[in-house]
Amino acid sequence: MESIRIAVVIPTLNEAESIEGVIRELPRPPVGQIIVADGGSHDGTQSLARAAGAIVVTPSQPGYGRACWEGAAAAGADCDILVFMDGDGADRGDLVGQLIQPLLDGRQDFVIASRSRGKREPGSMNWHQLLAGWLAGLGIGLLYGFRYSDMCAFRAIRRDALDRLAMSEMTYGWNIEMQIKAAQKGLRILEIPMPYRCRSGGKSKVAGSLRGTVKAGSRIVATFLRMASEKV
Repeated sequence: MESIRIAVVIPTLNEAESIEGVIRELPRPPVGQIIVADGGSHDGTQSLARAAGAIVVTPSQPGYGRACWEGAAAAGADCDILVFMDGDGADRGDLVGQLIQPLLDGRQDFVIASRSRGKREPGSMNWHQLLAGWLAGLGIGLLYGFRYSDMCAFRAIRRDALDRLAMSEMTYGWNIEMQIKAAQKGLRILEIPMPYRCRSGGKSKVAGSLRGTVKAGSRIVATFLRMASEKV
């Protein structure tokens, strides 16, 4: 039987304090490739990622979604499953097997971690992050029939399923677009509780400042409204 290849894509921007630990925590196997899509770090993130065993790519343009998209494109042609996660050390990379197993078994096409349903370290998430995930899940459930509880970056998807989604949102709206399109296209979706930690270093580009929160939040809302209007 031909082996199934798994690639992990990690978008980064100035994650020097955490990226080595994130990469080294991922079990190899089953992970075959680790791709860091770095958006122009100036703190040594790229060199540290390479030293830890990752492939480093530099996206052609800024944007969280762009980094995810071009990181996925850099995966080998024999890659069957793509895992996306953050580079701040909050996601439990050592538990990646829980995300990919339903895909390996052929039972699911898309598996997403739920921080809100899992055990969270104190201070790892703000109340507005939990509320945003709940509201997004409510809206998606009403419009498309699958109710998520979170918009966690830690997720795994079959490569052929990702191709079917024809992703176009190259900003912070990437995650919610993927979740909406997965429901639209009738993918077999599973959300599983996953423990979540405080970031191991650096400052969050989203929750770490009012500007970051507003910027990311506005893109997420805009993406949801755009896709909802297309449904009407």
